[in-house]
Amino acid sequence: MTVRLERVREMLKRTLGEIVRRDFPPGDAGLIIVNDVEVSADLKEAKVFVGIVGNQEAKRRAMNLLNGRRGQLQFELGRAIVLRYTPKISFHLDESVERGNRILTIMEELDKQEPKP
Repeated sequence: MTVRLERVREMLKRTLGEIVRRDFPPGDAGLIIVNDVEVSADLKEAKVFVGIVGNQEAKRRAMNLLNGRRGQLQFELGRAIVLRYTPKISFHLDESVERGNRILTIMEELDKQEPKP
């Protein structure tokens, strides 16, 4: 990845994180966190990976909310950053943090079960 792509990716991640934090306070849809952004080489598309703290119903509601307001979020993003083209954003649920926590919990359980010499 080029330095420019990396800088744009970080700028999109930070800016979208601020917009989501401001526009979607924790509530019925859980807490929405922008974990990562992947940008296409031509900067015209961006995959936004979000983590959602809450139950499955809250995650479903949050994804519906994000996808339903995608156009508005993209417009706000375009006003906040200066690029020739505002990337078309798409939201994807990122469950990597939950998987990592589940693995840590399993490892702790195994540690407790293992007899000490």
